[in-house]
Amino acid sequence: MAKKSEVARIQKGALTADEAEELFSRVDHTGHTDEERARRQRAHRREKGVSLDIDPLSEDDPSGSNVGKVITKTAVTFVVIFLAVVVIGQVAFGFMRRANTANLAEEANVRTVASALSGGVEWGNGFTQFPEDFTVQEADENTGRIEVAVIDTSSQNALECFAGSQVQATAFAVNALLNPNIDTVVYHVSVHVGDDGKMQQSSFFGFLKPTGDVTSFMTFVWTKTQSEAGVQFSCSITGIDDTVQEELRDQITTSFTPVEILSGS
Repeated sequence: MAKKSEVARIQKGALTADEAEELFSRVDHTGHTDEERARRQRAHRREKGVSLDIDPLSEDDPSGSNVGKVITKTAVTFVVIFLAVVVIGQVAFGFMRRANTANLAEEANVRTVASALSGGVEWGNGFTQFPEDFTVQEADENTGRIEVAVIDTSSQNALECFAGSQVQATAFAVNALLNPNIDTVVYHVSVHVGDDGKMQQSSFFGFLKPTGDVTSFMTFVWTKTQSEAGVQFSCSITGIDDTVQEELRDQITTSFTPVEILSGS
């Protein structure tokens, strides 16, 4: 009974949660709730050099009741700064990429063609990249001819390679044919083929290259002709063997099939 009465006596004088929060909201790091007394205490400490007038939380919020707002404000500020850095980085990268990309319409030689294949070219509203493995066989404004060869290591099958290579060849050829001194662009595409006859891809984020034999897949030949009616671009696809033609026919599921084009190779 004595213990219960002692507990009751202690609890009778205890502060409620709201009272405790209100009390600590008025207490600063000197331990005083009276503002004038706390001010004199801080001044006395500064004179004696006993301690610095630093509140680890805030002089306006010694109890830390606003710490949630502070954390939220800090998090929002961090996110805003991070997004700003990302946007600025993308804009800067895009500007640098365009500044360093060769414009074949203005100058077409081995150096500019290699630069275009390495850095990519603008196409439509986007940017077209090319395979990492490529060679420039010819690039001469005197002969009016550009001929390059690439090795596709990203496609899983014939349809992927055909679709991707067509976009790449078109973007590259049109960029070059806008040069008044270029009238023919040849874009050779090869792939790695394993012992099972299937295409091989790069792995481990492109660091591990395929080891199968390099086999010719197809060739895009773009030509430009000028007449009184205007300028005409035309494309022909050659070099596709019977096996690849049959594979493409099996994989294309839309109503449109390039049978006539492929059969004429």
